[in-house]
Amino acid sequence: QVQLLESGGGLVQAGGPLRLSCAASGRTFSNYNMAWFRQAPGKEREFVAAISWSGVSTYYADSVKGRFTISRDNAKNTVYLQMNTLKPEDTAVYYCAARARSSVMAAGISQYDYWGQGTQVTVSS
Repeated sequence: QVQLLESGGGLVQAGGPLRLSCAASGRTFSNYNMAWFRQAPGKEREFVAAISWSGVSTYYADSVKGRFTISRDNAKNTVYLQMNTLKPEDTAVYYCAARARSSVMAAGISQYDYWGQGTQVTVSS
C-alpha cells in the first residue's frame, strides 16, 4: 500500500548535522506509523526512532535520544530524521519503515511491513 524512498545520506564530519528524508507514495500517508532503523557493517539492524500517524508521539533508541529528531509532514508524504552531533558510531545504512496506523509504538523489525532501500550515512573522525 506504500512505497518508501530514502534520501539525504552522505559523508559528514563528526559533530555535524545531517537530515534524512523518506518519501512515501500514495495519498494515505497519515494511515501509517513510521520509523527509522539503521544497520552498521557486520552488525544487526537496530531501531532508531518511531513516530505515530499524526506525528504527536515519538520514540527513540537510547543511543540517539537528545541528538536525533524524527518528524513528519503528512501534506508532503514525507518523514524526516534530523541528526545532530553525529558520531562515527552513527555510520550505517539508514532505512525507513512503515506499518499500519496504530495507537501503540513499535521498535521491532518484524512489526513493520514496508521498507525503503536505505541511504548510507558515513561520519568521519
